[in-house]
Amino acid sequence: MSRPIQASLDLQALRHNLQVVRQAAPGSRVWSVVKANAYGHGIDRIWQALGTTDGFAMLNLEEAILLRERGWKGPILMLEGFFHADELEVFDQYRLTTSVHSNWQLKALQNARLHAPLDIYVKVNSGMNRLGFLPDRISSVWQQLRAMHNVGDMTLMSHFSVAEKPDGIEEAMLRVEQAAEGLNCPRSLCNSAATLWHPEAHFDWVRPGIILYGASPSGQWHDVATSGLRPVMTLKSHIIGIQPLKAGERVGYGGRYQAHQEQRIGIVACGYGDGYPRVAPTGTPVMVEGVRTQTLGTVSMDMLAVDLTPCPQAGIGAEVELWGSEIKIDDVAAAAGTVGYELMCALAPRVPVVTLS
Repeated sequence: MSRPIQASLDLQALRHNLQVVRQAAPGSRVWSVVKANAYGHGIDRIWQALGTTDGFAMLNLEEAILLRERGWKGPILMLEGFFHADELEVFDQYRLTTSVHSNWQLKALQNARLHAPLDIYVKVNSGMNRLGFLPDRISSVWQQLRAMHNVGDMTLMSHFSVAEKPDGIEEAMLRVEQAAEGLNCPRSLCNSAATLWHPEAHFDWVRPGIILYGASPSGQWHDVATSGLRPVMTLKSHIIGIQPLKAGERVGYGGRYQAHQEQRIGIVACGYGDGYPRVAPTGTPVMVEGVRTQTLGTVSMDMLAVDLTPCPQAGIGAEVELWGSEIKIDDVAAAAGTVGYELMCALAPRVPVVTLS
């Protein structure tokens, strides 16, 4: 490895975060959500650290097949179900649980030739208006599925759009209750935010995602600062150049930062080509040699500039934490006007990744 940037994954933190989830929802089983290649962490790298989960949830068949081939024998939930009717043969082969959210899927299940029934998650549109049947249709859909020989165990499923707010699930829960009337069925409703902050919605299965990886579902680290969650991914690099600025000199593309006095800056081997957000403005937090400082100017494809005023001892080779245990990914994301989810998923393939057990 010649270029000094590297991401590290703390698998002990991942195990710990799963225990935080279990403590938050002690009466529920846990679907560990590993969609988007485990939120950019890499399913193949991390799944064994989550091996005590009750099940894995994801979107892509390729990722589900990978888990089966690696030896996972427990439940796998496909959150968006099957995308084409002919995929049901693969669901059958690998024993995958499918969500059902559309009329065409009902017909596909009815007509499929399976070796054994598939477990089904029936999705309710409780107000997010992405996928799912409206509440007043659930009873008839449920009965239709219940009559199919291809259908095994059934669970009612929904998703909350504003669960980070204290009253954010009230309206959605009313719709879920309307949908579930008379069914006496198991339920899986909670995303990360609801798992932490709405115990009344825990029911049978919770579906944590971002909190497993140690970031906040609200996008604000202070919301989870006392939860015990620990960041799993740390992105580090080193200073590869030093520039002394005179008052009035500018930094980077577009000259968006101008020094107001003599100033020493460091150039870090990290840019948007590595997944660091190009839109991160001057002032985005960064750690140099254990000292908190800030970025300066426009992020380039391969480099960014940092202010060395708070850390005059830093020179060529100084270690820089872009995000991790000290610089929270939520804080970097907030500065860039996005969320930690996006930064995790955007980690570029060219960044070497090591796992720490």
